[in-house]
Amino acid sequence: MYYLFRCIAVIILTIFSINWTSAKETKYVAITAIIEHPSLDKIRQGIEDELVDQGYTIGQDLIIRYQSAQGSSATAAQIAKRFVATKPDVIVPITTPSAQTVAAATKTIPIVFAGITDPVAAKLIKNWQPSKTNITGVSDALPLAPQVALMLKLKPDLKTVGCVYSPSEINSTTVLKNLRQALAEHHIDLLAVPAQKTSDVAPAARSLKGKVDLIYTTIDNNVVSAYESLVKTAVESKLLLLASDPDSVERGAAAALAIGYYQFGRQAGQTVARILGGEHPGDIAPTISNSTVLILNPASASQQGYSFSPDLLNTADQIISAN
Repeated sequence: MYYLFRCIAVIILTIFSINWTSAKETKYVAITAIIEHPSLDKIRQGIEDELVDQGYTIGQDLIIRYQSAQGSSATAAQIAKRFVATKPDVIVPITTPSAQTVAAATKTIPIVFAGITDPVAAKLIKNWQPSKTNITGVSDALPLAPQVALMLKLKPDLKTVGCVYSPSEINSTTVLKNLRQALAEHHIDLLAVPAQKTSDVAPAARSLKGKVDLIYTTIDNNVVSAYESLVKTAVESKLLLLASDPDSVERGAAAALAIGYYQFGRQAGQTVARILGGEHPGDIAPTISNSTVLILNPASASQQGYSFSPDLLNTADQIISAN
């Protein structure tokens, strides 16, 4: 009888120990974005897939919670406070507004920013060295010289580039400032028109008709979320529309020399995994994604009054087929 009770006790203690150990090892990652659109969704998917490949099982030893602010800065701040209160192991804010609200809400919980063009201008980090704070991450800053080179390849007589942007998005205003300088080196002007809300995107684009030779779009969350209206205007105005993200080409832009946002998410996921494994975010230097792909949409280009040369088509990494 003694041995029977002893065996039962060992079994109970073993089960309890397994459950307790499993609970201790379960990690919790909170992800938030200022708005939902395909590029941001691919970042999130890349992060999740990378963590699975790193050995985690979502729903077992890894809990992932996601919330979108649906374009509202006030909602983004509320989400940040709610996530901080739940004490996740890592918070991943996708986009600059979300990262700024999360950074304001906690100085202790590890933060891995993603989908941010200039984290220094956004005052998330001081420089590209390890921050020694709770913040690190991956930037999607694109080198602008290759962007200008693509524009000139498509329009050798290019004089003026048009752009629709959100004045409240630091990632947009920073890119426009740098783009203006890059274009000026080739004696090309930039005409930037503000759009405060998604409903302002189409009217802003229409105002560019007759004033610019092409329209270039940055990763402006307000603009990208209303991209179909921008495409419609480009077709009506017969203006070549160039993007800086792959998904906008699928949605109707003629071309993009862009970062692949799913792979970008995988890169961010690697940083998250390092922190879940015990590294401190302040010891991990922020990085910039440096892989770009040339994506062409001949059907969209044709609707915008343009035809790609065979040479350019041969150099494309991806060609979007007509539906």
